[in-house]
Amino acid sequence: MIVRRPDVDEREVLSQGKLDIVEGLVGDTWKSRGSSRTDDGSAHPDMQLNIMNSRVINLVATSRERWPLAGDQLFIDLDLSEDNLPPGTRLELGTAVIEVTAIPHTGCKKFVERFGLDAVKFVNSGINNLKLRGVNAKVVRPGLVSAGDKVRKQT
Repeated sequence: MIVRRPDVDEREVLSQGKLDIVEGLVGDTWKSRGSSRTDDGSAHPDMQLNIMNSRVINLVATSRERWPLAGDQLFIDLDLSEDNLPPGTRLELGTAVIEVTAIPHTGCKKFVERFGLDAVKFVNSGINNLKLRGVNAKVVRPGLVSAGDKVRKQT
């Protein structure tokens, strides 16, 4: 699933999205939101994309219609653990390539409000570095990604 966030608390489920090196997911508010993790409050380049495992979000959200509430742009059926995707791992999605970054992706206040405290404790548990809440990534080769595209690790 591909989800664009055109404004605060708004979600658009896309059949296809364009990934851009500067903008991230084109039409998403990542760049304009800024980040508390940069000195000047600008968007963090290593947090362009938030990715969550589709099986984990299905467990937490209980229905596919609620997945977009997580705030992630990409939901994929792939093991996101540290062992499988250490920082620097590159993934091909459609014609684009993204790179997993080292910045942790953790459940926030909005995640708690939408899915409950038990859900955020579960996804943030860190069990064996499974990264149940997901990973952050950045675009390294622009391109188009479509819902249902196979994700391939570059070797």
